[in-house]
Amino acid sequence: MRLHQFVIHGGAPLSGEVVVKGSKNATLAVLASVFVSSGKVVLTNVPQVADVAIKFELLKGYGAKIEHLEDRIEIDCSNISHYEPSEDLVRPIRTSFYMLGPLLARLGYVKLPMPGGCKIGARPVDFHLKGLSAMGAKIDIKGGYYIARCDRLKGADIYLDFPSAGATQHLMATATLAEGVTTIENAAMEPEVETLGDFLNQLGARVEGHGTSTVTIYGRPNLVGGTSRIPADRIQAGTYLLAGVMTGGKVKVSGVNPSHQTAVVNKMREANVHIVDGHEEITAQALDGVRGIRVKTMPYPGFPTDMQQPMSAMLALANGPSLIEETVYESRTGHIMELNRMGARMRVDGRTTLIDGVNKLTGATVEASDLRAGAALVLAGLAAEGTTIVRNIHFIDRGYEDLEATIRSLGGDIERVPYESRGAIGFAAQDQA
Repeated sequence: MRLHQFVIHGGAPLSGEVVVKGSKNATLAVLASVFVSSGKVVLTNVPQVADVAIKFELLKGYGAKIEHLEDRIEIDCSNISHYEPSEDLVRPIRTSFYMLGPLLARLGYVKLPMPGGCKIGARPVDFHLKGLSAMGAKIDIKGGYYIARCDRLKGADIYLDFPSAGATQHLMATATLAEGVTTIENAAMEPEVETLGDFLNQLGARVEGHGTSTVTIYGRPNLVGGTSRIPADRIQAGTYLLAGVMTGGKVKVSGVNPSHQTAVVNKMREANVHIVDGHEEITAQALDGVRGIRVKTMPYPGFPTDMQQPMSAMLALANGPSLIEETVYESRTGHIMELNRMGARMRVDGRTTLIDGVNKLTGATVEASDLRAGAALVLAGLAAEGTTIVRNIHFIDRGYEDLEATIRSLGGDIERVPYESRGAIGFAAQDQA
């Protein structure tokens, strides 16, 4: 089977400017919610990544009309109808599940396969199901499918036991078409939640408090069309800043909101990274090496779990020990063994990663276990001596648009090349040429 891999020749300092592409996570949340609109939705700055392409296929299955013009997308959901997507189409991305509520509000009946996505932990959907049930949905699970029914959803008071971004987005979008008022307490405050709330209001919804711990949604009989721009991807921005630091270079990311990067930037400063931020831009450079620090992932505005693995790659080369505590996902450690192949000194104790910094990393053949683990391995390869081969890069393609072109623009030596698989490489069979 013919697959692709990254071949990286490390050691070149990465320097220059990256205009950061649109946010994958914000785009997926918006695309899961477009069903609440009966008019034409126009989205700009849409990233061209694998997860978004899959979501477009799902939308088309339900009858949405989609027109593409570079990064401008027009979507018309005025004539959607019942559809049962295949498990193969739904399972690759977890956010396919977030379509359940908006579709139910429009159609009254939905049958949807259970979700998939990166294998980084259990990620139960209990909060989603409890919230939908509070609004009057009747949901059964049969044969790996969710089967949901309702007459008309009603507003409800919902409390989330954990500030789940996915549950907040899912329930917020669904409630825009529910009768009456819905309140979500202990809501997630991620920038992507704020983006979704702004998008829904562009459609004629009345959503208040999005981006705070209490969100109030006043239901409407129907929503119209609107236009929205997807903001820059804060995880991509952080990844490219780390790439410059790890390779001894200097990278500026532009088109970003610096306030969304506060937790990451502050931890980089603590690690002795020189940071300059301005209007919609951040520049990072390590002037005198990186020192070990402690990191604890938390819901926003805390340190983002999606940056945990790339940050661990930088700390592999720090002066002194580091400790990373993962509080969001219990299985986000697939990168550790692979980084150790390259000379890192890391070990896992429960949800904590203990890192003893080393002077250098050495190129090796490694395999990505998920999206952010793949990004961490690419960063390590760019900083390592010799040649690194990163396989399972279909994971990376899920969240980074044309990663290799961006890295080459900064002076890195990376190439996507085909290779023949003998069936021994985990999930790589999904990355077919």
